[in-house]
Parts: sequence; structure tokens; C-alpha cells
Amino acid sequence: MQETCLPQEAVGAAFNRETMLDVRRRTRDAVHKIASHIRPGMLEEDAVELARDVLADAGMLRGWHDVYVRFGRNTLKTFGAPSEPGVYLGENDIFFIDIGPVWKQWEGDAGDTFVTGSDPERIRCADDARAIFHEVRSHWLKEGCSGRELYRYAEDCAHRRGWRLNLDLSGHRLADFPHAAIHNGALADFDHAPSALLWVLEIHIRHPNEAYGAFFEDMLLDDSHYL
Repeated sequence: MQETCLPQEAVGAAFNRETMLDVRRRTRDAVHKIASHIRPGMLEEDAVELARDVLADAGMLRGWHDVYVRFGRNTLKTFGAPSEPGVYLGENDIFFIDIGPVWKQWEGDAGDTFVTGSDPERIRCADDARAIFHEVRSHWLKEGCSGRELYRYAEDCAHRRGWRLNLDLSGHRLADFPHAAIHNGALADFDHAPSALLWVLEIHIRHPNEAYGAFFEDMLLDDSHYL
């Protein structure tokens, strides 16, 4: 991680690079473990409780943000917005998971989208959320863009693929808990090149006409962390 003196990139006394990477791994593993238990016919509220149980078993029940599992039309909801209640997962449907657990003193954050059945547009939506994330991440690596410029680029990437980008989900800091005491602003409002390991890039896209979308987020890191 590069040295930085920007106040938005400060860290707390407990910050540790290797531990942050370990919590990233734990958090990503938890997302996929939660997804492995979700089946068509499940009620969204039950999936949220399942997610909390998985996190509790992993020693990560406490979170710096709430646990989100969004089914179907609720995948259009932005961060913090309540889901429409009573939504069941269909046979050819889409859902995403967004968790921000705290393990000991360190924050994790991960989100990914999954599809039931074989609907090609829903599959493409989930795949494109990940692909746009990596397009933007690669642009950051090559160009050293500011956070503001990265989200302008993300908007163009989404448009080229036929989706709309939700700029209400526009990235944030991550650190030893709580990052909000250091900096609580969006990555999309950051006028400097963000440093690796300190920022989360969020990509939330929606279908231009249909009631569904997809979400993917992870730390900004170099290619070696995705081999």
C-alpha cells in the first residue's frame, strides 16, 4: 500500500494490512456460503436471518452496516432502503448479498449477485456487475484516476453494456473499526487517486426497463489479489 498523508485516507491504531486482507477473505467466503444455502421459494426475510446465522458462526455477527439480502425487484433498492416485504425468490430470478461485518477490530465488506435458473439477461446482469467492477479497477490501476473520475468511467461502462448505474452506491472507506470516525464520504466524491486497501468500489446496476439489478463490491486492489 502506498504511503498517503491525506486525511481521508488515515487509519486507526489497530490498522494492519495483512489482517485487513484476511478479513476480506473471510467476508467474501461468508457471502458465498450464504448464497449456497439460498433456494427458489425462500422468503427474503428468512434469507436475511440465514445470513446472520452464517456470520454468527464465523464470529462476525457484529457489523458496521446491516445485513442485506435482496431478492428480485428488491435488487433495485439502494443501500439503507428497506426491502419490500414478502418477496419470495423465483425459479428464474436474481438476488444479491451485501454484508459489512466486523471481525475483532477490523472491517470487512463484500457484495455479489447470484442467479437461479437460466434466464440469460439476469445471468448477464450478474456477470456484468462483476465485469464493470474489474473494468473500473483496471482503469484505476492504469490511470491513477480520482474517485470522482472512476465513477464517471463506471457510468460509461454500464451504459455501454446496456445498464444504468446507481450512483447512490458510490464507494467508501474501509479500515480498522470504525472507518466512519476517520472519513465517511463517498469514493465518488474523492478528488484524489484512491490508495489500495483503503477503499471499496461499489457497482450497482439496473435493467433499463425491468425490475431487477445486480451488485458487486470489493476493495480496490491490484491484479495479484484476483488470480
